[in-house]
Amino acid sequence: MAHRNGVVLIVGEDCLAQVRTLSSLASLDYVDRVSMRTAVVASAQDWARAMFGDEPDLAERAIWHGLLRLRLSPSRSRDTLAGWRIAAVERDWIRLEADSGLVSGNLIVTTGDGRVALTTCLSYRHVAGRVVWGVLAPIHRTLAPSLVRTAESRLGRSQVAP
Repeated sequence: MAHRNGVVLIVGEDCLAQVRTLSSLASLDYVDRVSMRTAVVASAQDWARAMFGDEPDLAERAIWHGLLRLRLSPSRSRDTLAGWRIAAVERDWIRLEADSGLVSGNLIVTTGDGRVALTTCLSYRHVAGRVVWGVLAPIHRTLAPSLVRTAESRLGRSQVAP
């Protein structure tokens, strides 16, 4: 468990029990959770949209589609966020799904009790998926906390009264 500027990163077994009920993956080969306290009140879907946007940016496209070969929606849709399919949504959680021949993935955003969390779950479908993610995981763990902080800033600005 790592703490950085109020953001907590938990990897592996320590967050499995919390996510197993929300993930759609039969096996969880990789799991991490980034969480932080926040005063911003928004739905999980609003948080996810603030983190990822409607369409993947160039870096996300390079990683998700290029390296992981995830099949992403090619265009903006009310059923997708950043190309990932919205598989399940409630006010306090949302699950995005994408898969490829290498991996199947879930991005799960949860809110409540003054906290927001982004959980990344992967199931390796091919040994190459484990190898590719082994290279990408340290980069992901460095960048994920900034996704949550940036989303808080975006949502916080939208809540400020004019």
